[in-house]
Amino acid sequence: MRKPLAMIAASALALSPAFVVSCSSGNPFLEEWDTPYGMPPFEKISVEHYLPAIQAGIAQQTAEIEAIKNNKETPSFANVIAPYELSGEILSKVVGVLYNVSETDSNPEIDKVMEKAAVILSEHEDNIFMDSAFFAKVKAVYDSPQQSLTREQQMTLKKIYKRFERNGIALGAADQDTLKAINSRLAALSQTFGTNLLSENNAFKDEFGIGISQYSAEMASCPDRDRRERMFRAYSSRGNNGNAADNNALCVEILKLRARKAKLLGFDNFAQYQLDDKMAGSPVTVDNFLSEIMAASVKKAGEEIADMQKVMDREIAAGKLPKGTKIQPWDWFYYAEKVRAEKYALDEEQTRPYFKLENVRDGVFSTAKRIYGVSIEEESGLPVYNPEVKTFKVTDSDGYFLGIFMTDYILRPSKRGGAWMNNFRDQYTDAKGRDVRPIIVNVCNFSPATDTEPSLLTIDNVETIFHEFGHALHGLLTRCNYKEVSGTSVARDFVETFSQFNENWAFQKDILSSYAKHYETGEVIPDSLVTKILLSRKFNQGFMTGELCAASILDMKWHELTEAELEGIDVQEFEKKVCREMNLPDEIIPRYRTTYFNHIFNSGYSAGYYSYLWSEVLDKDAFEYFEKVGVYDKDLALKFRQTFLERGGSEEPMVLYEMFRGAQPDPGALVRARGLE
Repeated sequence: MRKPLAMIAASALALSPAFVVSCSSGNPFLEEWDTPYGMPPFEKISVEHYLPAIQAGIAQQTAEIEAIKNNKETPSFANVIAPYELSGEILSKVVGVLYNVSETDSNPEIDKVMEKAAVILSEHEDNIFMDSAFFAKVKAVYDSPQQSLTREQQMTLKKIYKRFERNGIALGAADQDTLKAINSRLAALSQTFGTNLLSENNAFKDEFGIGISQYSAEMASCPDRDRRERMFRAYSSRGNNGNAADNNALCVEILKLRARKAKLLGFDNFAQYQLDDKMAGSPVTVDNFLSEIMAASVKKAGEEIADMQKVMDREIAAGKLPKGTKIQPWDWFYYAEKVRAEKYALDEEQTRPYFKLENVRDGVFSTAKRIYGVSIEEESGLPVYNPEVKTFKVTDSDGYFLGIFMTDYILRPSKRGGAWMNNFRDQYTDAKGRDVRPIIVNVCNFSPATDTEPSLLTIDNVETIFHEFGHALHGLLTRCNYKEVSGTSVARDFVETFSQFNENWAFQKDILSSYAKHYETGEVIPDSLVTKILLSRKFNQGFMTGELCAASILDMKWHELTEAELEGIDVQEFEKKVCREMNLPDEIIPRYRTTYFNHIFNSGYSAGYYSYLWSEVLDKDAFEYFEKVGVYDKDLALKFRQTFLERGGSEEPMVLYEMFRGAQPDPGALVRARGLE
């Protein structure tokens, strides 16, 4: 998922209009983009353009906010909120490019720019949302009768008002200065964490010859147990090696600063602060939710361990392993694959030839057309930030232009690990009433083609493409007026609902037959193999759910600590303690250990990683509704699109869900979908 909108805010560097003019010569960010669809002119953008453009953008937005403050008319949505929504055009352009490029085409020069930009932008956001005169204008609108406002306007107003509250507008000057210093330091530390992790990921690849995203597939197929152990230890100790990229002390400093920030703002801990404006509402709710899932996962994982040990015991009896050998964490992927082959006669080598990257991508596109009526056609010749990026034009069934979609799927050293969706441009209505359509990218880290075969995907990779395109659909189909609520600008524990919902289409039999074709023969995937895939969908879910839930619990436990409780804490010992308390089997580790938990230290998911499981309850309950009514029912698909994908954050999440479903979600939907009954 993309960076929070708060990252695209504005510093105390109030520069003169003359500076903006003087900088415009040769700086693409300070000129009109005469490009197809308003695409960023990547070929003209150089590293030296970013910081001057950020400074100019800050000057522009500062002047625009001053104009709002100096307006003598009675404060209204039209003269306070609407102009603020349209402010900072330069800043939106430069940050939209910088944050994307820094995560996909990183280099030492970009890293240095990001280190400075993160601090400057944090300061600018503080200056906006600690500005008492500006808040007075917003508050006057918020406190006035809102009946004349649309529901989207009410939600936009509410979000902006709450941001002032959550950014310390009620604090005294001294406390505000303290909070500014905390925010500035956090911005810098977060950037350092990401840089360190990229370094560790590249070191892993240098040592083992595979990228981080290829780790699980390699562990599942590697027969050399010693190599598996070495890979596991290297993978699970990233950021914990005592070198220049060690993240232990950095994590503790981040956590202490967050705890201090929460206390300043009147909360017991950072988790309470983070959840105050989310669907879950409180740490207790999340803790109870995760506890129930973990208990079911541990029980199922015990059965899975027993099944794997039986396979290992046969190898011991055959003299292939020493007597007394037990399943260890580095054995899980390998022996799980053996169990799957025995139970379902299925292994990845059977399926990968049918999952050529380009075919799967086309399958994702054809599914969107079938379900929502949208067309996605490649549009070559558009500016791109890397030659591997592909660009596509997205149109509605009536030909209406919905946006530009970009794919950046292949692993490279300059790209951070994982997969995500991001916006180069948000959807909104401009000052002239024009519908500005978004520019969206999906980024993944799939294995590249070789001299002998194209890029072939695993079953998990296929799910990932559908997942990230679910985010993209949320951004592309939105029909809002204000950036504050358009597209994926929804509560963190709601946003994953739509990406995970889109995964449900990936392995529908008739959809599979449209894209799963053997890369050499063109043969459609046989029904027998499809049946094996479907039967195996709930396989190994004790492990899969357990490692995900364990990471979510670890995230919560870290952020439920106070600053005093964090004093002198040992990261590794605390992590072990949390794992013992959740009864996590020794054979499983959290999906992300603390020192490489990028989601919570550098991607906006702090005290929020639980949202994947929380959203899955909604997604699975919604899909059960589709299965009941008709998986391809056009009226229901239209209702889903209009209720969720078009409306973004223009209504409270549960209100939208009940509008669609006619009831609250059934928590059992997740348990049923994962086979954890």
